[in-house]
Amino acid sequence: MTPFVFAAVLFAAVCHAGWNAVIKIGLEPLAATTLISAGSAAVAAPLLFVFGVPDAASWPWAVASVVIHLFYFVGLSEAYRTGDLGQVYPLARGAAPLMTAALSPLFVGEWLGLIAWAGVTLLTTGVVLLSFRGGRQVAGFDRRAVGFALFTAVTICAYTLVDGIGARLAGVPNAYSSWMFFLNGFALIALTVWWLGRGVIADMARFWKRGLAAGAMQLLSYSIVLWAMTQAPIALVAALRETSVLFGAAIAVVFLREPLRPARIVAAVLIVAGLVVIRYH
Repeated sequence: MTPFVFAAVLFAAVCHAGWNAVIKIGLEPLAATTLISAGSAAVAAPLLFVFGVPDAASWPWAVASVVIHLFYFVGLSEAYRTGDLGQVYPLARGAAPLMTAALSPLFVGEWLGLIAWAGVTLLTTGVVLLSFRGGRQVAGFDRRAVGFALFTAVTICAYTLVDGIGARLAGVPNAYSSWMFFLNGFALIALTVWWLGRGVIADMARFWKRGLAAGAMQLLSYSIVLWAMTQAPIALVAALRETSVLFGAAIAVVFLREPLRPARIVAAVLIVAGLVVIRYH
């Protein structure tokens, strides 16, 4: 992995943590995630004319990704409904890279060496450790939140592999990501209106500026990741992306007033160690 690709994925991780924090804006969690997806669709709309249409071979993967993302956003919003950002976010993001690394040989034909596995394991251990000392005490670890966080991890693994393959088949990765986000926005709006009723549109409209900003971050973040997956092994890119938990933890502490605990410091050290191993393996 080149230094440029490495740095680009870390920048994508910052954007990813940013839009996840916006979910805690006072809206019903599913409505908040839908607002952000609508913002992504709005930003993606003009890009459809810039990047064009992806190659036909990638369209089945794009459609599959839209479906998987519906489950992802529902799982994520339900996890946030009962759990703290500092608890749910690391657990959901931390379990996914190990799943992706384990399944990449089967679905993508990419095998990680021992040192790369060590880096991924260090990083994901740090990520998961963050979840054990979130805004709540361990005694208050909400089983429902944990269950939805792990469900979300499964969907992350699924769409990561699907989109990694789709982006490689698309010819132009940005064309794939633009169309995927455009379609996903409409699909999630339809699901949310069916689930919560038409009144949710008015609720979301009150926060449209934040939704547009967060949607732009979401689109930029994942577009960078998809491009990186065409330049480096999918499992390594997926693992690096989860460094977003460091930025998510900082946001949770500084803006959401969740406590900073020693375990988070240890987790940060493990994540950085994993980064170093992955970068220089």
